[in-house]
Amino acid sequence: MPENKDYLNMPDKNGNIHIAEEVVAAIAIGAAKEAEGVHAVASANALPDFMKKVASRGVRVAMKDDAMIVDLFLVVEYGVVIPDVAAKVQNSVATAIESMTGYAVHHVNVHVVGVHLD
Repeated sequence: MPENKDYLNMPDKNGNIHIAEEVVAAIAIGAAKEAEGVHAVASANALPDFMKKVASRGVRVAMKDDAMIVDLFLVVEYGVVIPDVAAKVQNSVATAIESMTGYAVHHVNVHVVGVHLD
């Protein structure tokens, strides 16, 4: 495996399964974008400097006690009820990751970093 990527490792009865963190991030981005009221997942350019290193694609994935913690940095549409949008994103992202990877999702933290004005 390439050494420049971070992988999530899951022991299996036939060996180990390695899933790149980029794959989990792509799943999270796809699920978040489908939630009504989400304009975009923030790019690194939209994040403050101190966050750019840890969330280059607007997503940060970490493991804690055999479960994932996902941080999403979103831009929402103007006029939406932000807590409602965040709850929808949390549910859809957790469901998508759990169903596609088999990993449990401990938390999906939603950080609203902007509002899109038409």
